[in-house]
Amino acid sequence: MRFQDKIVLVFGGNSGMGLAAARAFAAEGAKLHITGRNPETLGAATASIPGSRGYQADIADIASSEDVVAKIKAEDGRIDVVHINAGVGGFAPLREITPESWDHTHSINLRGCVFALQKAVRLMGRGGSIVVTGSIGAHGAIEGNGVYAAAKGGLYAAMKVFAKELVAEGIRLNMVSPGPVDTPLLYRNPGMDDAAVGALKEMMIANIPMHRMGEPDEVAKAVLFLASDDASFITAANLFVDGGLLELR
Repeated sequence: MRFQDKIVLVFGGNSGMGLAAARAFAAEGAKLHITGRNPETLGAATASIPGSRGYQADIADIASSEDVVAKIKAEDGRIDVVHINAGVGGFAPLREITPESWDHTHSINLRGCVFALQKAVRLMGRGGSIVVTGSIGAHGAIEGNGVYAAAKGGLYAAMKVFAKELVAEGIRLNMVSPGPVDTPLLYRNPGMDDAAVGALKEMMIANIPMHRMGEPDEVAKAVLFLASDDASFITAANLFVDGGLLELR
């Protein structure tokens, strides 16, 4: 029960890795607040986690993140743990990148995440912990992944700076960078049908030293470790959860 009586906010906690982390936080005693864009998956998520609060919000909309934080302030007065997990994928080679696809991905994966953190950290104090979801895509040259890699790479760079800014306040900030994980996000890549997704999964599995994809719960365990006092002497870390894909290549 590492999060007993802790106020935890998960941005993008309505599906996939975010939902797995949200459930794990609640199972360890947290008072849980989660956000999500999709009202159906958000409703299902909150219904499956007794006592949780759900907020329909798009992290790309800075005002919606601010509204969520204001509601938590009115109800609980503080936030102890923030997990920023909201994100989108997408593949396009250099010649096919459009300004619209660039702006869409960056508005969520970089700009939205940074400003969501800015709003939430106002309710945090000494002993607070932040875990942001990055990606191994920011660190490996994956063809067609330039837009996503730029956004997640920018997020990683920003998080290092913010960790240094916050350490004097007693707030830790770390990142979890998953490798290939079997989540609904895989099936929401623009321009990819189920057959293309299946081919992508086969290609990824063939390159993973463990010869399998990760599960959302495995990423959630890493998130909870970094968010908890078990990691009390760790900040600015980037923990790869990728079956050895980057480290053993």
